[in-house]
Amino acid sequence: MIKIIMATAVLIMVFGGCSKDLDEYNQPAAYWYKKMIKYVSDGNLEKADNYYSSLQSEHIGSPLLPEATIIMAIAHLQHEEYLLAEHFINEYIKRYATVNEREYAEFLKVKAKYMALPNPRRDQGLIKEAIKEGDAFKRNYPKSSYYPIVDTMLTSLYLAQASLNESIADLYERLDKPKSASYYRTIKPEPWIEWDKVEPADVTWYRRMFEGDGTASWYGFIIPDTKSVVSRHSNIDSGSLENSDAKMETLEQREQRGQEELNPQHQGPQ
Repeated sequence: MIKIIMATAVLIMVFGGCSKDLDEYNQPAAYWYKKMIKYVSDGNLEKADNYYSSLQSEHIGSPLLPEATIIMAIAHLQHEEYLLAEHFINEYIKRYATVNEREYAEFLKVKAKYMALPNPRRDQGLIKEAIKEGDAFKRNYPKSSYYPIVDTMLTSLYLAQASLNESIADLYERLDKPKSASYYRTIKPEPWIEWDKVEPADVTWYRRMFEGDGTASWYGFIIPDTKSVVSRHSNIDSGSLENSDAKMETLEQREQRGQEELNPQHQGPQ
């Protein structure tokens, strides 16, 4: 008898919950907004996203949508979900932000890209995107109250980019590709930074065990100290370079002569 009662109670709870979810449609905008705020306060952003979607789909012209959108952007930013935060920020800028509100939204966008880079020597493309967004903010809002914060973030991004370039250069040196290494060492994004005084970023000990410090790794003794078989940039003397240039000139002369034979009408009078 007790088992039957417990099974009945479980069924009522399951189907009762399902029917409650099924009944949640065609509700006023304030209903979806309150539900979204409730789950944002509880830290359940997945549920909050669902209620935001219901608000947006059923009440596309609701005056609550701009505020709901920026709330979701800030919530995802605080929970370190930076891609979702940027999605809501872009939505807010595109659809709802006024001229005065756009400045704060653009600042949040720069912050989201900056916060998505917690570790040095990671994600070269994202560093470039963050620098691009920061530079655009400084151009568009030179008198903004957020200008010093963005400027500080940009300085850190420039240093991170330089550290990453140095790590790439060291890698090319270990692969016996000095030309590629020299190229990355010549990239200095900001001339006003005294690069000789810049210290490398600190790396925690447990990451250093697997990633190294940017110049070497703990497993380096395992790798044989031999020249790379795929390198084409080292051990080339001046004589071989001259012979290579001479061969290239000969090929160009042959190609030019072949074109003249195919197009005799372009030649001058004999």
